[in-house]
Amino acid sequence: MALWPFLILRNRELVHDVVFMNHERIHLRQQAELGIVFFFVWYGLEFLLRWAQYGNRYEAYRHISFEREAYQNEKDLNYLKKRPFYVTFKHFR
Repeated sequence: MALWPFLILRNRELVHDVVFMNHERIHLRQQAELGIVFFFVWYGLEFLLRWAQYGNRYEAYRHISFEREAYQNEKDLNYLKKRPFYVTFKHFR
């Protein structure tokens, strides 16, 4: 879990998983852009809306705009270097 500026891991071995770490760093950038409180309020509200929309918690989670950006770009290890600041809103559709 990303909680700016920290990553909270269930398993210490995940620190060696470069794709996982990149995914979580994308969330850290999103939190830095929006502010921690606003990020989590938006995340929670969007989760509830998506859950109502899809009727499934996992589908709701996968369709949260923040998760879509992170999953789409987690394998691109240079993504955060070329990603402009404040791109978060582009993914909210």
